[in-house]
Amino acid sequence: MQHNIFDMKTVNDINFKEKKALIRVDFNVPLDADFNVTDDTRIRAAKPTILKILEDGGSCVLMSHLGRPKNKEPEFSLQHIVKCLSDIIGVQVKFVDDCIGPKVAEAVSNLKSGEILLLENLRYYEEETKGDRDFAEKLSKFGDIYVNDAFGTAHRAHASTAIIAEFFPENKCFGILLASEIENVKKVLETNEKPVTAIIGGAKVSSKITIIENILDKIDHLIIGGGMAFTFIKAQGGKIGSSLVEDDKQDLALEILEEAKKKNVLIHLPVDAVIADRFSEDANTKITPANNIPDGWMGLDVGPETNKIFAEVLAQSKTILWNGPVGVFEMDKFAQGTKILGQNIAKATANGAYSLVGGGDSVAAVHKFDLSNKVSYVSTGGGAMLEMLEGKTLPGIKALL
Repeated sequence: MQHNIFDMKTVNDINFKEKKALIRVDFNVPLDADFNVTDDTRIRAAKPTILKILEDGGSCVLMSHLGRPKNKEPEFSLQHIVKCLSDIIGVQVKFVDDCIGPKVAEAVSNLKSGEILLLENLRYYEEETKGDRDFAEKLSKFGDIYVNDAFGTAHRAHASTAIIAEFFPENKCFGILLASEIENVKKVLETNEKPVTAIIGGAKVSSKITIIENILDKIDHLIIGGGMAFTFIKAQGGKIGSSLVEDDKQDLALEILEEAKKKNVLIHLPVDAVIADRFSEDANTKITPANNIPDGWMGLDVGPETNKIFAEVLAQSKTILWNGPVGVFEMDKFAQGTKILGQNIAKATANGAYSLVGGGDSVAAVHKFDLSNKVSYVSTGGGAMLEMLEGKTLPGIKALL
């Protein structure tokens, strides 16, 4: 992050009176079989930006994607979220079943102050994901000021997130959500509140390598959990039975351990594991040392001794980053470790630590165990947050600076 993010212009720096704000939101929300929104977190997250603009006396033209449509399939229509969105904002949202063309132009020109128009799924056009300049220019005609409030797609150089901004050389800004996401990640990367602990979990070392390498300079403790821990344990000569492992990443695991030692970062790996004879909720289970798992058994959660060690580390931490579960928490039998970890992060937060949770699975765990309000910040964008932690400048952010 080379640029200074504190000179970013947000919607709070602009008066939208009689202006049309063209806002890129991230309404890529899950729907059930009847097309009801099952998790409205991302819609709620956009509310402060939308309300600020309406309260100024402006109007909002909202654009988003939903899923990965191939041929404009109706199940990916943003029409499905209109009711949920209207209920959350408290204004009846208008909808137009396209995102470019004369029909949209007419709907936009009829929009009055205080009104909201939602455009149809941007990804019904492949030009969106290709970052097509002509498509971005067509979209740009529908607002006086461009606002990006979609952190979840800020790491993609798509037409509506990165390319469109060039058609608003003076009139572009960050939404409230996007600005707060950036500031919260920066808090972890640039904090002086030590000790700093990062918890990196999940299945694979390979997907988390660059993050680990980038944050080693900034942290004091690194807790490694989930399937990726077994690659480290096996690399150090442990027996891991049939647990998940990336055999081609063992040298890399040893390099990370070596690098951490040089930088005085303490690495905490599981010392015991809840093991199962198959990957199933009704498997037989027992607890063994994490580096001595019998053949035919696999580690699916961290054990009680590990929970104690992780708890001690978290109790003394002042800044905590959590990305990835430490067990297969989707199955109740193997959810204990992740649940206890989350509760200990909440406890540390109550005692004054700053905690940032991000990455799809950790966010799901925080919701599952009802801890969302007990941590400092839950990021809405997994991939985008991770790329920021890797030290990358995201196209959607760069376009606004």
